[in-house]
This record gives sequence, C-alpha cells and structure tokens, in this order.
Amino acid sequence: MSKWYYVVTADLSKIPDFIDFYEAELDQARIELSLKGKTLEKHAAELPGLVEQRFSQLQEIEAVLEYLNIQLKKDRSAEFKKFLEAYNKVLSSRDAEKYVDGVSGIVDSTLLINEVALLRNKFLSISKGFEAKNFMVGHIIKLRAAGLDDASI
Repeated sequence: MSKWYYVVTADLSKIPDFIDFYEAELDQARIELSLKGKTLEKHAAELPGLVEQRFSQLQEIEAVLEYLNIQLKKDRSAEFKKFLEAYNKVLSSRDAEKYVDGVSGIVDSTLLINEVALLRNKFLSISKGFEAKNFMVGHIIKLRAAGLDDASI
C-alpha cells in the first residue's frame, strides 16, 4: 500500500516525486487496459484486483489534492487578513481578494493544485478505461457462453 499521502503532507517538497511515481503508475495502468497477450479468462479474473488497485490510487491522489486545497485556503486567508489589516489604504474585500490572487505564493500553490488535478483526471480516465474493458470482456464471455466460440477481439 502506498503511503504517499503521509509523505506529501509531511513535506510538500516531495510532490514532484509523488507526481513522478503516479505518472509511472499511469503508464503501467495503460498496459493493463490492453486485452492482448493473455486469455480472456485471465483478463476477467485480474480485472477486479486491477480496478481496486487503481481506484485506491485515485483516492490517494484525491486526498493529496484536498490537502493542497485546504492549505491554499489557509494561505489565502492569511494573505487576505494582511491586505485588510496592514495595507496603507483601506481596501474593500473584493480589492483585497484580487490582490491575494496575485501573491506569488498563492499563484504557485494554485499551479501545483492544477498539476495534481491533472494527474487525478488522468486516473479518472484510467477508471473509465477499466469500465470499458469490463464491458468488452463481459460481453465476449457471454457470446462464448451462448455458443459463439469463435468470437474474438
């Protein structure tokens, strides 16, 4: 079981390693989506375990993404407070919000969140691929059970 959530929440500098790890996992998952090389029965038998593994990884990515969003809210709140309380002139809350959006630390955090969200979306596409594979394998097995043994991919 992967412990990336705990690694990343303890040290945000590990996020590049986190992303690299899951990009490699994506490459492996794309291979697993293939129906080549094994018997259809082997694919059908392996599918539940593969889906569970990849869904678990997706959940870990979601947890890291949520952690980053919580951190962003915390940082935005601190910056917002600075602009409202310590700025030379009185700002409306809307003006302070616009200034907060331009702070380099907030921009960097937002870009990091965007990169992790992209990774999450790639894993969501893998989940959709497994759904399609399940559909194909299930229907081919039904055809074979109905006596169409020459049904192939």
